[in-house]
Amino acid sequence: MKIASWNVNSINIRMPILLDWLKAHKPHIVLLQEIKCETDKFPKEPIEELGYNLAIHGQKGFNGVAILSLFPIDDFITALPSSPLADHARYIEATISIPGSAIRVGSVYVPNGENLDSAKYQQKLQFFDALHAHCSELLQRDEHIVIGGDFNVAPEDIDTFNPDAAQGSVLFDMPSRKKFRSLLNLGMYNAFRLIHPTEHQFSWWDYRQGSWQRNLGMMIDHLLLSPSSADKLKSAEIHSKLRGLEKPSDHVPVVCELEL
Repeated sequence: MKIASWNVNSINIRMPILLDWLKAHKPHIVLLQEIKCETDKFPKEPIEELGYNLAIHGQKGFNGVAILSLFPIDDFITALPSSPLADHARYIEATISIPGSAIRVGSVYVPNGENLDSAKYQQKLQFFDALHAHCSELLQRDEHIVIGGDFNVAPEDIDTFNPDAAQGSVLFDMPSRKKFRSLLNLGMYNAFRLIHPTEHQFSWWDYRQGSWQRNLGMMIDHLLLSPSSADKLKSAEIHSKLRGLEKPSDHVPVVCELEL
């Protein structure tokens, strides 16, 4: 089973790239972030024609998350308990039936934080606290769980092009990094790092300063697995080539394969 996470940075702008990618790779479950459209205006038909069921939590102009699944979506929620940004469409979670079992997946879009002195930065840290509390509760259920998304943090030095240059960035500040690590300390596993512990790859490149051409990227998109999911992990990869296409998202898909 292939599960992917991708911040598409506008579903409408990125639809041609998304459809081509879905056709080429046929992921079973896709966790999208920053769809940037209202729920009822999500362009469902071309995706449904490829066999996907949809769960959508949209918002006009920004944010927005969605789940695409080739398997039936039994139910879904669109609220992260205790979120400091309850009016933002930043989380969606679904239970999905698969042959002989089920899996719980969540698509999360953690706030960027703007800058270290802003109120938005404090909301980012509070959002991580809410996500930590929720994941702690989920892990008590002993289910197959995958929480994927744009976490807006590069947890380790290897996850950025230059740790010294990244200092002072809200994507590489120590408090945010510690909040991410606290999710791992709960018993979640970073799928890509389980397979590639020393690989220097990125999932995001800024649109500015020729970041893609100069490979000045960061690994800020992650797939976190519960222990039972981690036990089934077969592979993990980043589809970096999509960043070089015409009118790309600044993020690329992060994909893992589970033997379920």
